[in-house]
Amino acid sequence: MNVVYNSENYYVVEYAEHMGFELVDKLGRRSAFFYGDSAQRFAESINGAIAQDASRELIDEFLGNFGDLMGQPLVLH
Repeated sequence: MNVVYNSENYYVVEYAEHMGFELVDKLGRRSAFFYGDSAQRFAESINGAIAQDASRELIDEFLGNFGDLMGQPLVLH
């Protein structure tokens, strides 16, 4: 598990062993898991956004564009 991004609003984790990424909307308490080709495209997108030296606000705004894909409710144990 590798934490790619962490802010007050979002958390992005890479699961290399599963070749996937999890995107968590902390405030909305929902998440999405990307694997396969979609994980590859997500990785390229998030790495590109982070590499641009963008502020947390801009990266959070970028991640907010994935809101329609985050249909999995966040369950805490």
